[in-house]
Amino acid sequence: MPIFPPEDLLKLGLAVLVGGLIGGEREFRDKSAGLRTIIFITLGAALFTMLSPLLGDNIHTARVAANIVTGIGFLGAGAIIREGTRVAGLTTASTIWLAASLGMGIGAGQYLLVGLATGLILLILWLFPLLEHGINLLREARTYEVLLPLHSQRAEEIRERFRHVGLRVLTQKEQKTREGLVLVVSTIGRPRNHARLVQMLLPDSEILELRY
Repeated sequence: MPIFPPEDLLKLGLAVLVGGLIGGEREFRDKSAGLRTIIFITLGAALFTMLSPLLGDNIHTARVAANIVTGIGFLGAGAIIREGTRVAGLTTASTIWLAASLGMGIGAGQYLLVGLATGLILLILWLFPLLEHGINLLREARTYEVLLPLHSQRAEEIRERFRHVGLRVLTQKEQKTREGLVLVVSTIGRPRNHARLVQMLLPDSEILELRY
């Protein structure tokens, strides 16, 4: 019966622990890459790193490490999705990428470095959303779609209302559809200014539809 070196068992245990800490946070926030996924990533990266020296010289070891990075890049890309005008999953994708690097560090025996990096990652994942929330209270990006009658002469007036309430217009365009004339305006500004604009546009009887 083979006897496993105690350090190898330690590395596997640490990979599960580190992956569990980070994956637990992702699971708590109901992200696509949760507890088991992150554990498998750190454990797999650690195993590949531990096994690579057995394949031969340093060239083989470097190739295995490079292919871990490449493979994780494809896995992370799969977590990124587009939701309308927003791109979601970037944090999850970068977490997957970092989890693999932690697994590689454990496999290479860099326990202190991995411990420090794990602490930083958990700190960023737990505390920085509060900072982001504070920033979002200062400004918010939003794209509006305003549907007007096809021959309406009020397009410029409607666009001027965005500036009147203190919103910065990033892009604007007009589209002719079967339903009418669609104004697509991308803006950024304080949430209260967005609320003022909506309150101003909703009662307007000539606006057939308002989407944002």
